[in-house]
Amino acid sequence: MIYFVEDDTNIRELVTYTLNGSGMEAVGFALPSEFWKAIERQIPSMILLDIMLPEENGLAILKKLRTLSATKKIPVIIVTAKDSEYDKVLGLDNGADDYIAKPFGMMELIARIKALMRRTAENTKSDEVYRVGSLYVNTAEHIVKVDGIDVNLTYKEFAVLCLLLKNRGIVLSRDTLLNEVWGYNFDGENRTVDVHIRTLRQKLDSAGDLIETVRGVGYKIGGDINEN
Repeated sequence: MIYFVEDDTNIRELVTYTLNGSGMEAVGFALPSEFWKAIERQIPSMILLDIMLPEENGLAILKKLRTLSATKKIPVIIVTAKDSEYDKVLGLDNGADDYIAKPFGMMELIARIKALMRRTAENTKSDEVYRVGSLYVNTAEHIVKVDGIDVNLTYKEFAVLCLLLKNRGIVLSRDTLLNEVWGYNFDGENRTVDVHIRTLRQKLDSAGDLIETVRGVGYKIGGDINEN
């Protein structure tokens, strides 16, 4: 089941009609209050979320979804007319898994949804625990600790860290990180990766030095890593 929160009737009906016609079950909501009532009845497998909404801003809804245990792992695609690089990064940093700007084609939307479904399925198969020096990461429970102290990462920061840990010792290019974490090369390009690496290092404090920069190539995790 896919939930679509969009106050524009034409867009909402077109998207839900197309998704249902493509073999996906989708329901649209004009108001956030209707969406939250539906969440209480049934947890969807994915959410498409507009930003500019009556009653409650889409980013506020996203933040709330990521704090609730029942909804924090639901894949979310931001669907909005706000298409600047800043808005994209803001949406992704607040926990969105993908971002598509209006106007968009139905074929592109369906492709994005299917790609996100595949990535989500793959991630559920790779639950691991990593320990290196003062850093502890539990991918299944979305836990990151440095010196035993919890570190609060955004979903994209967490995904970047896990990808580097999974490929320890291997240099990952910026393009690889963009493709693997975001699923495609959106307009932020390399600057987005660099910004996420910089904030990730800052949040990891003393463990931030584990992320090494390979000039002209990309990034890698150094150190001896134990998996359990």
